[in-house]
Amino acid sequence: MYQVAKTLYFNYGHRLLGGHDKCSHLHGHSAKVRIVLRARKLDRRGMVVDFFDIKNTIGHWIERELDHKMILNARDPLVKLLQKAGEPVVTVQGNPTAERLAEWIFKESRHMKLPVVEVSLWESEDSMAVYTANLKFRERNEP
Repeated sequence: MYQVAKTLYFNYGHRLLGGHDKCSHLHGHSAKVRIVLRARKLDRRGMVVDFFDIKNTIGHWIERELDHKMILNARDPLVKLLQKAGEPVVTVQGNPTAERLAEWIFKESRHMKLPVVEVSLWESEDSMAVYTANLKFRERNEP
């Protein structure tokens, strides 16, 4: 089994609804994304995927759709206000947590036919979320 990883960076703003902490206020992050791709065999060039191709597919999507955007829950009352002010707003179902952003990037990578098995998203130097391919695992309270 062969595996490669590509690290990409983008900046975004968001807030989380339903809380009473600092994450309920508009704030931003300098995100780091690590995309892990896997293959049983190398392609004709001897690669899992060319790093250039990763940058030109999911990297460009991240740059176009997420970079320097305000990512908000579709139910957030600020969406219409920010859009009316001409701000770049992206809406998602549910809160735009690091977990959901990692899942979104994972699924978009799969949609682009990349053999992704894991996406890690750091929203700060010491806090990250990981979304992986559907691997079997036990929940914390399972025997």
